[in-house]
Amino acid sequence: MSITTARLGTDGPEVGAQGLGCMGMSFAYGPTDADEARATLERALELGVTLYDTADAYAGGENEEFLAPFVKAHRDDVVIATKFALAMDPDEPTKRIINNSPDYIRACVDASLRRLGVDTIDLYYMHRRDPNVPIEETVGVMAELVAAGKVKHLGLSEVTGDELRAAHAVHPIAALQSEWSLFSRDIERGVVPAAAELGVTLVPYSPLGRGFLTGAFVSADKELGEDDFRRQQPRFTGANAAANAALLEPVRTVAAAHGATPAQIALAWVQQRAEVHGLPVVPIPGTRKRTRLEENTAATRIELTPTELALLDPIAAQVAGDRYADMTFTSAGREQ
Repeated sequence: MSITTARLGTDGPEVGAQGLGCMGMSFAYGPTDADEARATLERALELGVTLYDTADAYAGGENEEFLAPFVKAHRDDVVIATKFALAMDPDEPTKRIINNSPDYIRACVDASLRRLGVDTIDLYYMHRRDPNVPIEETVGVMAELVAAGKVKHLGLSEVTGDELRAAHAVHPIAALQSEWSLFSRDIERGVVPAAAELGVTLVPYSPLGRGFLTGAFVSADKELGEDDFRRQQPRFTGANAAANAALLEPVRTVAAAHGATPAQIALAWVQQRAEVHGLPVVPIPGTRKRTRLEENTAATRIELTPTELALLDPIAAQVAGDRYADMTFTSAGREQ
């Protein structure tokens, strides 16, 4: 059964109401079965998933290259989103480098176009903001890319409400990508109201709490491989992980009432933020397996009751540990 649709921004493309985060297919979460990942891309399209999300930072561009054959085969049916501005320090893999300089942006878009094998990027995000560069300047350069035909629509990731307003005044922003889940709700203070006011679509990343909300693991440092990114995130290790695992009981209770999985309830909660806040919401759960994809898309057909929403509402305020070790890397670190 095909999923419903939503529009990106006021004049952007209509996409499936759930997208697909492709990062894990070649980066961050350990070894990948490439053939199964490719089959997952194809199955997603069959189910009505049309927004595919990547970035030049994912495995140094390898994720874009991985997607290229799929995008070429279905160019008229998919909306490809990629990003610039973020890189990993080769000498210190846990350290991130943010670059919003004009020349860097222009070089990045050309490199992404080449790796993806496309003439135009459907949705181009600023992956992270360098506060030392005026956002008006960054979006001005991004607008030049639209004028040049290299990019169709603009997106931002992890910006504050005020930064979104300033950016939108320079050029319409179609989508804002930030972490949003039962465990991460800081954007509801200022970012979500600004997006609703401006007609910007919210694209929640990590709507499953990087797998923690599914119950797939309890302690990253004990259960996940050395190369797994989640070992670096405070809420998934040590005492924080143990405390947070206990918060999943209401999710399991609601799941049992629906004959669903905890993952489906977590996704249904995110999908229903559209009704709660009055704006389009297109989460991009990541998966490399067809079975998980089918489970995720089925969540678009689950409607949580007011009583169930009330049961889930207190979870975020009780979460132990930050999303990242360095929260200045996020909009929450700059929100007033």
